[in-house]
Amino acid sequence: MASEQHGGGAWRGAWATSVQHPTAPFGPNWSQQGFSNHTVRQVVRVTTGGTKARIELSNRYGTGPLVITGATVARTDKGASVKPGSVRQLSFGKGGRSVTIPAGGTAYSDGVPIRVEALESLTVTLYLAAPTGPATFHTFSAATSYRADGDHRSDQDGTAFKESSHSWYFLSGVEVSGGAPARRDGVVAFGDSITDGVGSGLGADNRYPDELAERFAAAGRPRSVLNHGIGGNQVTNDTTWAGEKGVERFKKDVLTEPGVRTVIVLEGINDIGGSGPSFPGGPTPEVSVEQLIEGHRSLIRQAHAKGLKIVGATLTPIKGSFYDTPANEAKRDAVNEWIRDSGAYDAVVDFDRAVSDPTDRDALLPAYDSGDRLHPNDAGFRAMAEALDLDAL
Repeated sequence: MASEQHGGGAWRGAWATSVQHPTAPFGPNWSQQGFSNHTVRQVVRVTTGGTKARIELSNRYGTGPLVITGATVARTDKGASVKPGSVRQLSFGKGGRSVTIPAGGTAYSDGVPIRVEALESLTVTLYLAAPTGPATFHTFSAATSYRADGDHRSDQDGTAFKESSHSWYFLSGVEVSGGAPARRDGVVAFGDSITDGVGSGLGADNRYPDELAERFAAAGRPRSVLNHGIGGNQVTNDTTWAGEKGVERFKKDVLTEPGVRTVIVLEGINDIGGSGPSFPGGPTPEVSVEQLIEGHRSLIRQAHAKGLKIVGATLTPIKGSFYDTPANEAKRDAVNEWIRDSGAYDAVVDFDRAVSDPTDRDALLPAYDSGDRLHPNDAGFRAMAEALDLDAL
């Protein structure tokens, strides 16, 4: 049986991602076909360390039971290779090497002794012997995952892993314990593609939440920073390809994370631009400023009900992008004015000012533009992270 319990105060999130329906359309990946007698090796960078680790696996969008035949965790070497002597076999429940996760369910491995440092990369390997059907996954990882035929969960070298992908599959979290006193000081970054890291370099760990974690570590106080962004996600509208609307997935993706104190919300530009014909997944119902603000108020109420501090982030520029219309810009300005001045959020971070061109505040600074006039590049994500007050978080 898959464990549904999310472990007590000893566990804290070290890495996370929000899962998506396998019909997400961007780029070639393995989600729709799924896996059969495959080993999938996935590399993630943790933001806080410990002396034990466990993984979280999701079958949220599966149509039937998912059988994980076996799994390992190890320290990453290069590519699909792992460091000698670091492979740890994972168990589930009462020590069994395999686990069956029901459709819609989540499973946690047992904790395994492994010393993990903040900002260290770990490699999680899943062996999937039986056909999985379409795979719950996260489409945009800005990282490389690997696939091999047969059972290679314990391989040290990566030579068997002939295929690669830029998505994550079934893996939704890594948690750690030990190594430091248990503290409730974690941060969740919640949002859309700009939180997800679209525009950042492949394998560079330069999304703005990554840069924030690096700032904490450089200040001598590493903390859990968890990225729950989904490219294309909206606050008020469901989309099959870009996740459930933010007001609903907030409960599943944010409020279930252990050890969290603060949430940063950067979301709403897809609600504004999504009703147009240029929206990547097809148009969604038009959202008024009032509806979008009420969506933000819902997120605030949910966070406060769980005792979390919630930080509102202003929406970043869209001038020259496929979202740029006078009506959309007027909505963005109105929402940003409310975020800055209403006092509804516990604190505000002005990402709009952090990355906009001082000579044209409706546009991204060219040095921060990934090329589409909408998504920041690595330098832009660094500027966003630097705009956050560490003490306020």
